[in-house]
Amino acid sequence: MPQIPSRRGLLFGTAAVGAGALLTACTSNESEDEKPAANQNQPAASDKPGKPVTIGFAGPQADHGWLNAINENAESRAKKYSDVTLEITEGANDTAAQIGQIETLINKKVDVLVILPADGKALTQVGLKAMRAGIPVINLDRVFNSPQAYRCYIGGDNYGMGLNAGHYIGEKLKDKKGAKVVELAGLDNLELTKQRTQGFDDALKNYPNISKVARQAADFTVESGQAKMAQLLQAQKQIDALWNHDDDQGVGALRAIEQAGRDEFLMVGGAGALAAFEAIKQDRGVLKATVLYPPTMAASAIDLARALGQGKGISGTAEFEIPASVTLYSAVVDKDNVDQYMATGFK
Repeated sequence: MPQIPSRRGLLFGTAAVGAGALLTACTSNESEDEKPAANQNQPAASDKPGKPVTIGFAGPQADHGWLNAINENAESRAKKYSDVTLEITEGANDTAAQIGQIETLINKKVDVLVILPADGKALTQVGLKAMRAGIPVINLDRVFNSPQAYRCYIGGDNYGMGLNAGHYIGEKLKDKKGAKVVELAGLDNLELTKQRTQGFDDALKNYPNISKVARQAADFTVESGQAKMAQLLQAQKQIDALWNHDDDQGVGALRAIEQAGRDEFLMVGGAGALAAFEAIKQDRGVLKATVLYPPTMAASAIDLARALGQGKGISGTAEFEIPASVTLYSAVVDKDNVDQYMATGFK
């Protein structure tokens, strides 16, 4: 894994701190003579106070470690700026409730909206409503059905997450004949889960010696992770690797593995929880790696919303506007590079 790159390199590089890559580029402290010639006259956002911006933030209920980290990243990033006022909702998993919360923010005439929809398809219309009201929308993580419903999308690479998990496992097992892997997925009714599985399956096509022999969906909860993993272990008497989509449900999966007394395989997690990083660093169990899906994307969304509200671009790029889309990189974290990622782990 490469070391954390320079500020400018962080923007679209290997995302050594996930979405933190974009954060740094959006708020560069570089002096004018340090910037490339193409950017000398670009009105780029900086850390210095500028035009006041009120940002409305609406996300699902924080009933999951990753979602709680999303809220924390948004709030802590907004506090960094004296020119930003953050209007944050309580969060809701009920579609109608979240639409109502967003409509309240629209009626308050916030300058920019950051929305992580509980269901992208179901909330597309309220995104369109905001845009038509002249309030630009930063669509976070779960994408709306129409690009007209947002000004900028920022999110993780779900397909890449599965792809990188598959290649990591593939390289570990490439010399083992008849290798068997199992998959513990998230919520099957979410498009992101399907994308993660597709990426994983596509990666495994490069390793003809490996077969995926079973898959269970565990709903992103500790309880379901434990129950579904127990079922997998009971059905499969010998496996060589497990890919678990989510570190939160992975807590339950590890309980089931311990209770079953199984340790013949390696496990790769997903998202980047602090507990997973610590287990990887200790290297005493089956968990050997996790694939990032950084909640710091919410901090990046605040940076983008601030730049948008101030009519700015982002330093390190030649354009006068923020991008239309930013997809984060899903780095694999194992014992060799876990120390550099430890500070980004969420509880």
